[in-house]
Amino acid sequence: MNIAQNTVVTMHYTVSTTDGTEIDSSRSGEPMMHLQGSQYLIKGLEDSLLGKTVGDKYEIEVSPENAYGERHEQLVQTVPKTLFGDNEVNVGMTFRAQTDDGEQTVMVIDATEEEVVVDGNHPLAGVELKFDVEILDVRAATDEEIAHGHAHAPGGCGHDH
Repeated sequence: MNIAQNTVVTMHYTVSTTDGTEIDSSRSGEPMMHLQGSQYLIKGLEDSLLGKTVGDKYEIEVSPENAYGERHEQLVQTVPKTLFGDNEVNVGMTFRAQTDDGEQTVMVIDATEEEVVVDGNHPLAGVELKFDVEILDVRAATDEEIAHGHAHAPGGCGHDH
């Protein structure tokens, strides 16, 4: 069976930057199950799965626009540390912030006694990614999986909808 809309794909993957820095991999644990067409994966990876079948192994490079988007420097802002009240602020912490466009996740990238620099870009924005993929299984999705919008492991999805 070839991967198409509403098929469930079981796969191993490794994702890295194009310079070889590994970001994540399923290979030392359980493979990932994915409902094709659910838009759970980044667009470039999900699109690359179409037409593949069990046993296929391939590598693909995904551009930022088909991954986590381009970086936008206007999403980096310096704010007064007083906005955080008595909360401890450390580089690398993330939190939800209210912006003109609604709530957004931001990461602290610098902090001084007076100011905090936050970045609203996804950490992988602007990064070209390389995926090494191995297709382990492909099957038709069940009606329940399609209704829920995600693949279910054997025995169900483990939560209520």
